[in-house]
Amino acid sequence: MKNTNPAVALVTGASTGIGYATAKALQKAGYRVFGTSRGATTARTDGFTMLNCDVTDDSSVAELVEQVLAAAGRIDLLVNNAGVGLIGGAEESSIAQAQALFDVNVFGTMRVTNAVLPTMRQQGAGRIVNMSSVMGLIPAPYNAIYSASKHAIEGYSESLDHELRTFGIRVTLVEPSYTDTPFEVNKSTPDQPLSIYDAARKQNVAFMIKSCEKGDPPEVVAETVLKAASAATPDRRYPAGKMARQVRMLRRFVPEAAFDKSLRKQAGLPV
Repeated sequence: MKNTNPAVALVTGASTGIGYATAKALQKAGYRVFGTSRGATTARTDGFTMLNCDVTDDSSVAELVEQVLAAAGRIDLLVNNAGVGLIGGAEESSIAQAQALFDVNVFGTMRVTNAVLPTMRQQGAGRIVNMSSVMGLIPAPYNAIYSASKHAIEGYSESLDHELRTFGIRVTLVEPSYTDTPFEVNKSTPDQPLSIYDAARKQNVAFMIKSCEKGDPPEVVAETVLKAASAATPDRRYPAGKMARQVRMLRRFVPEAAFDKSLRKQAGLPV
């Protein structure tokens, strides 16, 4: 029997990659799904609706939530997936470039979350899944600013979950490792590059491309999001894929010095 009153999901950054796979997985699982991107303004033909939204703009986010509520009347699940990346030495990026990245990855998540919370509180229920990364768990040489944004999302999400449980709302994290998506291979480059980092940056970009080509398909992450969204009592964190689970286990149990040595070796740095 067709569900005439399905739960409503909102997925940011849903035009490609992990976001698109997540929207499709949720739609297949029975959700009424609304996805967002900066350019899409029309309904898709593949089972969910795309809406335009710039997560760095307060009015755009407010308009998005109004559109979803006008169409569906409620929001049961928010997946904060929109994000950007950056490869290079930390000192190669201006503060303005770092702020721009945080405006999407961190403050964008906060904007959309704040916009849906009044509705979820009124409903007395809701689930928020924030897209983190294994780089939110470990150091990430030549990805320091991106990693910092994901560490921020980790702390924000876990703290927010404690604040919202009283209202029947839970917040959880999904932590992918290398994923075969355009996002991973199309990361930005520093806006004030230094020649002393050229070789290391080039090596890191090549390593990232190779790792992502061999990485998990986005559907692996999407299924993890679905698990986090549907769990009656959600975990704080859900590693997505075999490598993410291994990294989480190693970070937790391997002595710090040994983990540091292994990470430097993998990054091509002197041990």
